Amino acid sequence: MSRPLIERRLRDVGKQLKSLRADLAVTREQLVQLDDEADAARLRALVSEAPGAQRQHRRTARHATRLRRHNDRLIEKITSLESEQDELLDRLTATS
Repeated sequence: MSRPLIERRLRDVGKQLKSLRADLAVTREQLVQLDDEADAARLRALVSEAPGAQRQHRRTARHATRLRRHNDRLIEKITSLESEQDELLDRLTATS
């Protein structure tokens, strides 16, 4: 791979990493909030005998689970791109 192609790919990877890291930060904030809501819904479901409280707890817990999966996928993508970035930097220094 030529130096200009490596540099272009490094810029692209850098932009992707910046975007994914911003998304991860937002996701983590949302996950903290949603975990708190799920805990509160769980407590309400335990105390309340109303079926609506159980449904709300299950709905909130499912949403938190989906958000955790999204968080994990973002971390995997970031890790993969960081590895690619390291490899590209190694190639760039080898072509110097």
